Amino acid sequence: MRVITTLADMRQARQEMAGPPWRVGLVPTMGALHEGHLSLVRHARADDDTVVVSIFVNPTQFGPSEDFAHYPRDPDRDLALLRDLGTDVVFMPPVEEVYPQGFDTHVEVERLTQRLEGVSRPGHLRGVATVVTKLFNIVQPHRAYFGQKDAQQLVVIRRLTRDLDLPVEVVGLPTVREPDGLAMSSRNAYLSPGERKAAPVLYRSLEAAQDLWRSGVRDASLIRRRMNEVLAAPATGGLACVDYVSVADAETLEELGTVDRPALVSLAVCIGKTRLIDNILFT
Repeated sequence: MRVITTLADMRQARQEMAGPPWRVGLVPTMGALHEGHLSLVRHARADDDTVVVSIFVNPTQFGPSEDFAHYPRDPDRDLALLRDLGTDVVFMPPVEEVYPQGFDTHVEVERLTQRLEGVSRPGHLRGVATVVTKLFNIVQPHRAYFGQKDAQQLVVIRRLTRDLDLPVEVVGLPTVREPDGLAMSSRNAYLSPGERKAAPVLYRSLEAAQDLWRSGVRDASLIRRRMNEVLAAPATGGLACVDYVSVADAETLEELGTVDRPALVSLAVCIGKTRLIDNILFT
């Protein structure tokens, strides 16, 4: 496994990879790897000839009061896990390599980033779109793999790839969950034991929404109301503070009045001081 830290070396490595029909798969991550990340790497290993994993905690997707400085980092453990999975290249650039002095260009997908996370975390999705575009340009993958847990991010990346005519197949893979339903996330490490016990309420809220939908309920306001009821249940010990609950068109992310098309049901909830997100799809 080759570990690369500079853009020049990554470009050189890419040139050394065989041409068609050789296939390069990219798994972009911010490190602190968990089973959700590893499932993406396994899919890439099964589908592609060369697997590149990027580890880069991207400062442009963090707000001024967010956790960039304290975001979990464990590069030695990450590299050991990736080596065991047969990863070919790990791209671990420092911040100044990706954003050199004077950097002043950003990628913004306009309408899709004005909802959900875009409201709660201004600039976050612009930072995601910018760094993903840069990674696509540097690594030039044939496929790139993302988890469904970050559903809005996945929608945004698919849109920018289409709009900018980038020759990358964006592969979205299902959310990987703990046995109690909690979506795997690097930020789960922030949870205290009591908060960890309360955190599966996000998934219980989504399950309640799905139960209504499967029973024939199509009124999105009733689905949102039921989700909020679950989140406010005494079992959470008052630890759950709702940021948003959404039932939206799965492609445009516009809120629905009636669920008469594929829908993304998503929520953002603070458990104590830790902000968690989760979602399911109605298809």
